[in-house]
Amino acid sequence: MMILGDCIEKMQELISQQVKVDLTVTSPPYDNLRNYNKSLAWNGKICKKIIRLLFDITGDGGVVVWVVNDATHNFSESCSSFKQALMFRHVGFNLFDTMIYAKSSFLPLTHKRYEQAFEYMFVFSKGKPKTINLFTEPTITKRNRTDGMHRDANGRKKTRLVVSKEKKIKSNIWYYSNSNNRTNHPATFPEQLAGDHILSWSNENDIVLDPFMGSGTTGVMALKLNRQFIGIEKVEEFFNIATNRIDKDLKQEKIC
Repeated sequence: MMILGDCIEKMQELISQQVKVDLTVTSPPYDNLRNYNKSLAWNGKICKKIIRLLFDITGDGGVVVWVVNDATHNFSESCSSFKQALMFRHVGFNLFDTMIYAKSSFLPLTHKRYEQAFEYMFVFSKGKPKTINLFTEPTITKRNRTDGMHRDANGRKKTRLVVSKEKKIKSNIWYYSNSNNRTNHPATFPEQLAGDHILSWSNENDIVLDPFMGSGTTGVMALKLNRQFIGIEKVEEFFNIATNRIDKDLKQEKIC
């Protein structure tokens, strides 16, 4: 389901219809860094209202993934991301994890500090997450173990390298290429980022929400991964981009 309109109004309507979502994956229009066709009305009061509505529409054990960053003015970051995290805590969410979206490539900004190469991915949960499907990766790091059964020619205990586990849980820093924007939207995140979070915090047939649908990345991945999707977008141009993109991608998926 894709809805054209203001996310505050539309989420209120969904809540009145007793709709509950299992997972939200979204990125808000933080710090006025883009004007989104001059449609943007964004401040702390509006943000707090949206966070309150996200709490009301999220089912018990549901998760919200909030991809956000801070603007820098006069050599100081705004700290908006941390203020928003505290808002989520205030309304009742748990901060389940603070994750990092690390960009494998980034534009130089020449602003007299180390280049900005990441965004925060706050993972909030309503109570204990009901779904946790963690990715694993091969264990590369090895550690020394003293072997008391064997000694060298000088009588010293021998040490040997052992692998503690063949696999370990993946770290909370996720690396993605951010150069695959196939749309005219100014602020997309990688499809794999959305897909990885959808796989981590939801199951097939769960309802995934994106109240700032933009170009429809969350929707594309939710539907490809057999989830139900609710997307809300205020700007008609972006809404049309998202609906056309989702329709095209799903048709190609069926052909393949």
